[in-house]
Amino acid sequence: MAEPDIPQKEPYAVEVERGRSYFWCRCGKSAKQPFCDASHKGTEFTPVRYKAEKTGTVYFCGCKRSGNAPLCDGTHKAL
Repeated sequence: MAEPDIPQKEPYAVEVERGRSYFWCRCGKSAKQPFCDASHKGTEFTPVRYKAEKTGTVYFCGCKRSGNAPLCDGTHKAL
């Protein structure tokens, strides 16, 4: 599998709404980080759906290498 681009080496703090779905960019090419804008078209990447279980702040991975995708797990600290 190809390596995704790294748009930033820190998480994106996003306010989410309970019950709403969000589509996290896996390829790193989206201009609307951390969310998908279909820039992955023609690649092996597809977005990851995240459905918010509660309203509040969520930290989406910015380096695209989290083992807990789409959420940050601190992997960016080792890059």
